[in-house]
Amino acid sequence: GIPYIGGYGITNAEFTSPLSYPVNGGQPALLAGLGSALAEPCGPVTLVRPDTIAGDQLPALLDSGLTGGGHSSTHDQRAEEDATAYDGESDRALRQATADPGRKGCVVPVLGDRTGTFMDSFRRAREDYPQVRTATVLGSVDQSTVNASGGASGPYEGAYVNGWYPEVRDPGWNGMKKVIQEQAFGDNSVDAADAGVQTTWIAYTVFKEVVESLGDGGVSADRVTQALDDGLKVGTGGLTPTLQWKFQDKLASVGFPRLVNTEVTLQVVRQGRLVSAREGAVDTTQTLRHADIA
Repeated sequence: GIPYIGGYGITNAEFTSPLSYPVNGGQPALLAGLGSALAEPCGPVTLVRPDTIAGDQLPALLDSGLTGGGHSSTHDQRAEEDATAYDGESDRALRQATADPGRKGCVVPVLGDRTGTFMDSFRRAREDYPQVRTATVLGSVDQSTVNASGGASGPYEGAYVNGWYPEVRDPGWNGMKKVIQEQAFGDNSVDAADAGVQTTWIAYTVFKEVVESLGDGGVSADRVTQALDDGLKVGTGGLTPTLQWKFQDKLASVGFPRLVNTEVTLQVVRQGRLVSAREGAVDTTQTLRHADIA
């Protein structure tokens, strides 16, 4: 009975449970938005994803954005979820991405914490295909991943990365940065550019506003849930749209009744840092409504 505020948007339960209050659109919004972003600059697009039931949903989400932008569907390439190397998968992905010699292809690895393992193999195989670009989503890659892989000299340099929030230099993050500076005591593991840190900040922003709305009577799981279910609107200083949860929201028809923040941002790795690739956020609501999710 305890309300779940925030979350990383990885499991379907986060977008279906009446006790879930997600602050971002998770993988569904990221992949739909990434497909839209890649439709114009990319030739053939190869998605490398886990050979699992959860992975089976990913091609439809990416395709919803690609086809909506007038692109052909992705090449769906399955990979073992727990592999220790992806040499064969890298070779196949690169061959598919270069099937049209007139356009630069893109490889999109979405393997969660195995994306780094894939990119180790991909870095070696890519030497013969320098024209191929990479793209992925937060959750598979974040700033800490870029740093650990070599920064500007690593395999992610030039890669597109779809995210949920504005880049870390946006003034909306100043409050969070101040708290980190004052309270983290130089702990470098608390990185303001990390999506987990950012999601935690937004989730606590929501919780703080809920508690302040309760007035007298104390704080309990039931009272917090009731306040959220009664339609409380929560602002996050421009880091997300105004958040409000309803039992059946705008994406209930495609199986995401709790998904209320459909905005995503496109970033690119430049000189080893994730920076904005375009102004503002993109709303993926219509794209997701047309996703062919079985």
